[in-house]
Amino acid sequence: MYEADDKLITLIRDNYDILQMLGAFGISLGFGDKTVRETCEDNGVDTYTFLAIVNFSINNRTDAVEDEKLSIPTLMHYLEASHAYFLDFQLPFIRHELEDSINTLDSLGQLIMRFYDEYAHEIQRHMKYEQRVLFPYVKGLIDGNPGNGSYSIETFSRQHADADKKLRELKLLIIKYLPSDGLHNNKLTATLHDIYNNEEWLHQHGLVEDLIFVPAIRRLERQMQQSDITRNITEMVFKNGASQNQDSLSDREKDVIVALVQGMANKEIADHLCISVNTVITHRRNIARKLQIHSPAGLTIYAIVNDLVDISSVKL
Repeated sequence: MYEADDKLITLIRDNYDILQMLGAFGISLGFGDKTVRETCEDNGVDTYTFLAIVNFSINNRTDAVEDEKLSIPTLMHYLEASHAYFLDFQLPFIRHELEDSINTLDSLGQLIMRFYDEYAHEIQRHMKYEQRVLFPYVKGLIDGNPGNGSYSIETFSRQHADADKKLRELKLLIIKYLPSDGLHNNKLTATLHDIYNNEEWLHQHGLVEDLIFVPAIRRLERQMQQSDITRNITEMVFKNGASQNQDSLSDREKDVIVALVQGMANKEIADHLCISVNTVITHRRNIARKLQIHSPAGLTIYAIVNDLVDISSVKL
């Protein structure tokens, strides 16, 4: 497990795949003998998040990752830049390599190119969905605006499928059935090597999303929900206080609230207060209209805050 005080060049010497990650984090080459921490700080990258992804990619372990320490903005930048790298550079680069290493005038070569284009289209659709739907949603969470509540990270997680199946099939078709010789054979071998690397990169990218990004966003959603609950209760208490001043409850209505908080049904309240059941129902309707509170839990909070009952006497 690499640490912040390790030299970045040491990480790259041990595992050159880290080179591909640097650009996604916005880290340029030429960092000399600086440590991971120094390099990250120079480039405005959260050191903990950088190491979490690097160590995970090398060791495939998330047990040491603490979600609360992860920087969501750094994660977002890494994923968005990874998409841009793959869509804008890697896919066109491999297509050019493939086109240069097979006979595209041959019907079999044309089918291989068509197969690759279908694969590229599938990857583009997969990543652009994340750019269009997932990333704006997460940015909204960061800004404290979760949207209308119809989308969540669980929606993404359920739909997140392996997008590189066609790539595995493509390389097997090339290896098994595409004849080549001489120079074309060397070029095709080099292209296949890049395709294999691409396959591994995509797999690793998907794991980072599933095992680091998704849990971190789940935690952010929970924090947002807890904040919403606290804010709603606070607003309800102050709003109800204002409503009470505008349209005060009668003593009898307060008695009905106390009875409801104690768990009494309408008939029990009627017997307890020596009134009819219809009168109880009328009181409850007036209480709901005045306070805009309809649930037993809401009435319980109102009763406690306004000293109608003691919290120790309430069954929570």
